[in-house]
Amino acid sequence: MLSPRKHDGLWQGTPTGRVEEGRTAWAPDVDVLNRIGEPAMDLVIWERRLPPDLQTWLVSLRVDQLPCGRMLVGRTDIRDALDALFASSGTPDGPPANALLHDIVDVAERFAAVAECDPIDIRLDVVDHDACWKFHRDNVDLRLLTTYVGPGTQYVTPGNAERAIDRQKAYDGPIEHVPEQAVALFKGALCASGTGVVHRSPPIAGSGETRLLLCLNSPSHASPELWRRYRKVHSGFSK
Repeated sequence: MLSPRKHDGLWQGTPTGRVEEGRTAWAPDVDVLNRIGEPAMDLVIWERRLPPDLQTWLVSLRVDQLPCGRMLVGRTDIRDALDALFASSGTPDGPPANALLHDIVDVAERFAAVAECDPIDIRLDVVDHDACWKFHRDNVDLRLLTTYVGPGTQYVTPGNAERAIDRQKAYDGPIEHVPEQAVALFKGALCASGTGVVHRSPPIAGSGETRLLLCLNSPSHASPELWRRYRKVHSGFSK
């Protein structure tokens, strides 16, 4: 295995050499996220890993200490809103929490730039069951997913998409996996091409595993009210 390299002074990318597989692009460079604007791209994956000390801290937390909640927040308020979310979740203060918060802010700002949206719908989910177990396309234009703890999102290639949707649990074709901690930017059913990536949450019920998932979207009718300093963070679980 190749040694990881430093990226942006904090995160580490894994230079696997994979570039494109069908309508998917992989790269250890964050600039790969900009490729989602290409008509031929349905999914781009920024391959990266958390520093070992941050990984160790995250898995050491109790489930009830993992940050969890949803907010619609303007770009200038992301840091303050996440501070409030971490506090309401009982996430311990300290350098590891600050490093995680810094990364979420960075990823959210990158998503906002690519999706050209402000405010941003930010959701942190703590999942210990088969959340969105069905193969599906999201009813959005773009969605960003990254799993900080636990297995990453599963998806299928375009040639297997309709079969996976039709057969669901009986589907026995190949299933691809977004690596844990990698950042995946998906096109949904509302994208200009009218297609979207067919994916699902990995089945973990009964395994004892817990996932900490970050999901970013443009504002929609499903978004909570715009976050203000005096408002509480919406809590909840999803895919």
